[in-house]
Amino acid sequence: MESRLSRLEAVQTVLLEIGQRSSTCSDISEFLQAVHAALGRIMYAANFYVALSDHDDGLVRFPYFVDEFDAAPDPDEGVRLASAAQSPTAWVIVNRKQLVMTADDDAMRAIGGGAWGGGTAAEHWIGCPLLDQQHQVLGAIVIQSYDAQHRFSLEDQALFALIATHVSSALQGMQSMDRLEKAVQERTALLAHEVAERRRAENLQHALYEIANLSAQAADATTLYARLHAIISELVTAKNFLIALYHPDNKDITIPYFVDEKDAQAPVKRFHYGIGMSSYVLARRKACLLDASSYAALVASGEMDEPLGNVGIASWMGAPMLLGERKYGVIIVQSYDESVVYGQAELDVLAFMASHVAVAMARIQADSAMRQAKEALEEQNAALNSALSALQEAQSELVRQEKLASLGRLVAGVAHEINTPLGICVTATSHLVQELKLTREDLEGGQLDEDGLRQFFDIIDQTLRIMTTNTQRAAALVRSFKQVAVDQSSDELRSFNLRKYLDEVLLSLQPKLKGKPVKVEIDCAPEVQLRSYPGAVSQIVTNMVVNSLVHGFAEGEPGKIKLSARTVGDMLELDYSDDGMGMDSATLAQLFDPFFTTKRGSGGSGLGAHILYNLVTGPLGGTVKVVSAPGMGLHYKIRFPLEPRRSD
Repeated sequence: MESRLSRLEAVQTVLLEIGQRSSTCSDISEFLQAVHAALGRIMYAANFYVALSDHDDGLVRFPYFVDEFDAAPDPDEGVRLASAAQSPTAWVIVNRKQLVMTADDDAMRAIGGGAWGGGTAAEHWIGCPLLDQQHQVLGAIVIQSYDAQHRFSLEDQALFALIATHVSSALQGMQSMDRLEKAVQERTALLAHEVAERRRAENLQHALYEIANLSAQAADATTLYARLHAIISELVTAKNFLIALYHPDNKDITIPYFVDEKDAQAPVKRFHYGIGMSSYVLARRKACLLDASSYAALVASGEMDEPLGNVGIASWMGAPMLLGERKYGVIIVQSYDESVVYGQAELDVLAFMASHVAVAMARIQADSAMRQAKEALEEQNAALNSALSALQEAQSELVRQEKLASLGRLVAGVAHEINTPLGICVTATSHLVQELKLTREDLEGGQLDEDGLRQFFDIIDQTLRIMTTNTQRAAALVRSFKQVAVDQSSDELRSFNLRKYLDEVLLSLQPKLKGKPVKVEIDCAPEVQLRSYPGAVSQIVTNMVVNSLVHGFAEGEPGKIKLSARTVGDMLELDYSDDGMGMDSATLAQLFDPFFTTKRGSGGSGLGAHILYNLVTGPLGGTVKVVSAPGMGLHYKIRFPLEPRRSD
């Protein structure tokens, strides 16, 4: 009785261990190895293997295989499932039933002409199916003995079937996790593709903007063509590049711009329409893509007359510059390098750019004609009228450029400042969606307990507070950017506890602080109450912390930020300091200037400190002082009334 009780306790321990291992192991082979070790503690298990069937390709894989005589198959290589009459493992998988077979049973089967094929004959063999919750087969689990002294009792057979049931549940969960990870990987790859496509679209848009600017430049033709070459080179590999212009008056083609790795200059500068690849592309009125063989075949067939230039190309493409029925010329890009071969995507980009170059060239020609007419007219005018006209034109152009430049800087600043709260909201929403999905899966799997439900409620509460805080901040930012100078009055005046509010602001900044070795300390008495503008206080604290993270600390550099608040009479003193790199006196003098930033190309808009200054001196009616030195960090000292003074 004691022996039986000990064995039952051992079985219970094994079952618990299987459940624990399934939740901690990410690799199926590692899990099955643990199952094998646990099984060996309650019965003879020198020979043990697991076969898993793949419903997608109909193959069977052996992720774990231990045998005294037979070699283990490749765990990553699938094997075509034999028929139930050929393999006991296949019989278990097909019939979804336990199979127990002795050496005598195997011998009798061989006498009847139905011997199992493959593998060393066992003295005693047990196979159990692995089934999911829908009773669909996952595979088979097998234990066998080659020693007549080690046979499996009926109790062993029942225990092995019980073990198979628990392994089935564990494997189903692990395979579900594998499918989830695969889905995540596929989604990640899809997002990466979308990001690449978006980046490609942004590059195209930037290139179009640059091409449009070419028509407004007064540079010489060679400079314009060189700039066009540089623009297209940002989109496709264009070491070998030429521009051919078509002249409809005499039907000639000229080569005003030519860059080639093998030829220092174009073989001809002018030739008659009808010869060369430029004529071929213009005649077809569509972009062409050729490799070395198709290029040679085109030349050999005579379809293209008199090839000009080096014909030893690896890849070639040309696109016509057309505007309606008007032919302006051709853009040609070619490669001599076998590793640089153009495809349809590159051809589409070149054709797209060529069509817009045609528009720019039409505008350039129109501007040139207008300029010539204007110059002819101005030559007839008096010197004073000419000077006045030139002055007015220059003034108008300067005003226009300044307006556009100011608008561009403001838009960049808006995008940067708004991105922080909205980005936090997006991150919080994504996190909440993931937690909801995991909780639903736990609920459906019967794994959701009271602690898990409470934890889920805590996550919802924290996430909603983050989203509420940041949507309010985003709305305040939108309102504050309606004018370049921050509005001198705020939308909301209310009473609030400063310490709690500072905690809420820092909570909303956790996505910014996450992963950075920067600690934030708050020194504020819990009883400090304000009747003021919480939106302004939130914006001030946010700008100071974000500016420290962006400008004060290098990437990966540890640091500390301290925020202290105390009341002095009817005033609040807010001290903020970081131990970052600090700034010199010249930079410090420009700190509150609008659009001044030390990281223009790295996410700095130059509006953070400017907005901070306007909020403190405007709606809050206070003062702000700043002290800094290289290597000494940055220290703000802000004072404002506990309740803003209202003017009659």
